[in-house]
Amino acid sequence: MEIVAIAIVLLFILFAFVLALRHSGESDDVPHNDYSWFTNHIHKNEQITSVTSLERGTWSERDLIYELLEHGIPAGAIFHDLYINKFGDKYTQIDLVVATKVGLIVFEVKDYKGWIFGRGNQDKWTQVLSYGDRKYRFYNPIKQNAGHISELRKQSKQLSKIPIFSVIVFYGGCVLRDISIVPHNTYVTTASRVLDVVDTIIEENQLANYTDKREIVRILKNAVDNGNNENIAGKHAKQVQDMLGKDRVFD
Repeated sequence: MEIVAIAIVLLFILFAFVLALRHSGESDDVPHNDYSWFTNHIHKNEQITSVTSLERGTWSERDLIYELLEHGIPAGAIFHDLYINKFGDKYTQIDLVVATKVGLIVFEVKDYKGWIFGRGNQDKWTQVLSYGDRKYRFYNPIKQNAGHISELRKQSKQLSKIPIFSVIVFYGGCVLRDISIVPHNTYVTTASRVLDVVDTIIEENQLANYTDKREIVRILKNAVDNGNNENIAGKHAKQVQDMLGKDRVFD
């Protein structure tokens, strides 16, 4: 009887675990009897944890990590949720950096629905919902990521010279309706085309002249480690909230 009781308890634990996984930010329309989904989910989590924690960043960032890994990018070349020291206790946060043979790719990951309008030289872009009934303004992600790259370049003489590519990735099913004036070495894409962008960057550019790859890895790893510091991450979150107040006003 004790063995039967233990087996029942284990079954309940497994059932609860599956339910928890189903509600961890993944799609809600997965069939209850689809056990292949369960094994695929375990595989995906194992892949992601080779790079970062499942509790770190957004689900979109983690999904991008998984897509890059499945595409053949080595785990050691992917750096997630980096905090680059600007000065004093000021930091800039970068969603994702991938080290490639042609240089670094710096990703800014956005989650938006609706239609997206914007130009590279504007301060604010526009999100349109409900067929135009609702409009939200948000800070130009091209300029945002350019600021991240600028601070990253200041971290060493080598980083000031090597090619760095900016990729803005939109998740959430939004449609890029009118995006223009995109600067050189900058790309704006939806999640469905992000791997095409990565391939284009790698295929169409010459090999980067790295003088010390270990230095690059050390700087990027240190920036990732900064994110484990609750004091650094907390202060940065507060700074972002203060800065973005006006961006949450819509008309």
